[in-house]
Order: sequence, then structure tokens, then C-alpha cells
Amino acid sequence: MISKRIGIVEDIVDKSENLDDIRVNINGEVQRAYNFPKMTGKINIGDKVLLNTTAVELSLGTGGYHFVISNLDNMESSLTEGGHIMKLRYTPLQVKVDSVEEQGSIYHDEFEKFESLDNMPVVVGTLHSMLTPFVASYKRNNPNKKLVYIMTDGAALPIYLSKNVETLKNKGLIDSTITIGNAFGGDYECINIYTALITAKEIIKADAVFVGMGPGIAGTGTKYGFTGIEQGPILDAVDKLGGIPIAIPRMSFADKRDRHRGISHHSLTILGDIVNVAVNIPITLYDGENMEVINRQIKENKLEEKHNVKYLENLNTKKDLDYFGLKVKSMGRNYDQDAEFFEAASTAAYYLMEVCDDSRRENNQ
Repeated sequence: MISKRIGIVEDIVDKSENLDDIRVNINGEVQRAYNFPKMTGKINIGDKVLLNTTAVELSLGTGGYHFVISNLDNMESSLTEGGHIMKLRYTPLQVKVDSVEEQGSIYHDEFEKFESLDNMPVVVGTLHSMLTPFVASYKRNNPNKKLVYIMTDGAALPIYLSKNVETLKNKGLIDSTITIGNAFGGDYECINIYTALITAKEIIKADAVFVGMGPGIAGTGTKYGFTGIEQGPILDAVDKLGGIPIAIPRMSFADKRDRHRGISHHSLTILGDIVNVAVNIPITLYDGENMEVINRQIKENKLEEKHNVKYLENLNTKKDLDYFGLKVKSMGRNYDQDAEFFEAASTAAYYLMEVCDDSRRENNQ
């Protein structure tokens, strides 16, 4: 199940406290690998490392590089000094974290006192690449409002793998991060989506929240066989706790697969069959055939009968990204190659501001 090889570190291309991008020599061939120093120790050129080579051998896209299992010349790691909650449980790489809910936490009592999210807006995506355009549009218009990112365990488990999160935090565009389930490495660690939402509201005092998986997604081409299906239960959780659930539809007219043309079959399945409550679905307005395709999909899947579908004009996505010097890519395509995908996430930010934000609504009256 796991392919393992021994390699020698030949080069360290990029290095940080959370992620090392290295080159390793495996039987005379130099290949790319990632090391998480907090988990598997610091790396030096010449070190002998044990590598998980499974993804490369399977020719995967996201995650298609080697990962250091252990630095055989440095066995020390320093993920956390406290905490009693395990993530990656019952695996050789299980890690100990200090979760906000546990009995020894200074925040423990907050969860017993919690009553409601009080209409806190929560935007839920299905791909990690939706995060950057949403954040750019929201923060350009609301630079002083507190935005929290909750990363699920639907794809990458270490938040350190995300260059998007690193960039957005360094630019001050994400105020705090929370990792849930078996995902780890956020500013706050939570056991599930419910306690993460409570943490965002009561502990971090968030004005808005974005929820979505880390880099990567698993799909099988079947109706229910994809990790993005988590969007449905998450939207249900937001509603259950008294928040405003906002769903970003996966949208594309560049994807060559018919099932992802217009509104992806992933979104149609989630919004048509999986989510149990009425949610808000922002849709970007377009001219011509693309809009006809979207309208037909909404009608055929009866989305307007089940949810609040809101159409918004949005010509600002690229301007918002450029304002912060941000680049985006999804499924190998950049903004110019797949504008509709990124605009869907950006439009969710404008929906939040125009419909959910009381101060902006009052200013527009």
C-alpha cells in the first residue's frame, strides 16, 4: 500500500519552519520531495531520508511528489509540546495537538456557554483554489474585518502544504486558521466542524468564515464519490448552529469534461441531493450561451425551489486579485484560462457583503 525508498538530500530549494522543498537522489536519479520539519525533523544536505514515493508512482497531480517519512540522520521533531488530542490517529505518523475543546484548554468552557452563531456568514467551497479569489474580494472591500479560514481534512492534511494560505497570511488577508478532523497545523486545532465554527465565532471573533479543504481533491467520476461532497454536511452544520450558509458553486467553461461544464455535477449533486437545508447560492451574471447553460442547470435541478439563488454582476475579480498581487490556478488553469471558476468564489464574497453585511446594506440604502 505504501511505496518507500531511501534517498539522499542533494539540494534544499526552499526552506521554512513548516515546509521544505528538497531534491533527493534515489538510485542516481534526482527527484522532488517535501519535508515537514515539525513532523519529521530538520533537513540538511547529505541527510539520508526515508521517503513515501506512492503518489509519484501513481502519477498523481496534486500530491504527486515524494514525502519524507523520517530523516534517518535527525529523528527529532517538535510539532507541539502540549495537548492530548491525536491527529492521523493510529498511524505511524500520528501527531499530538493542543485542541481548543479539550479539558485542559483555556477555551474549554466556551463550548458549554455557546448558544448561536448569530447569523455569522460562512462561505463553503469545494476546492482549495476557491480560497484566494474569495479572500481577495472580501478583504479588498473589508480590510479591517476579521476573516477566518477553516481547513477540513477532505484533501491535504497538513495546512503547511498550502502556499496559498502562507501567502494570504503573510499579506494579512487571512486573520486566523483552524484545522479540523485529521487536518492539522492551523492556528487553532479543532475536532470537528461544529467546534471549529464555535471557535471562529466565540474565540477568534470572526466577522466571516471560509470553509474548504486543503490542496487536492479525490474524485472518481461517480455521482457521490468525491471528497468535495463534504460541502453539504458543512452547510447543514452552519444552519444548525445559527449561521448564514453560503455555497460556492463549482463553475467552469474551460473544463473539457462535460460533467464539469457550467455548474459542475459535484455542485449539482451537493445542492440537489445532499444538503438538507436551504442555503444561499451566489451566481455570477453572464451574457449569452454560458448564462443559458447555467440557467438551464438551475431549472433542471430545481435549485431555485430548494435554495436562495442570487444573481450578481461581478466585474471585479481580476482587479481584486491584482490589487494584492495574487496569482491563482486550479486544475492547471489560471484566471485567464478559466475565469468563471474564480469569479464564482469572488462573487460569493460580494454576495456576503451586499446581502449579509448590515453596515454595507445600511450604507447602500
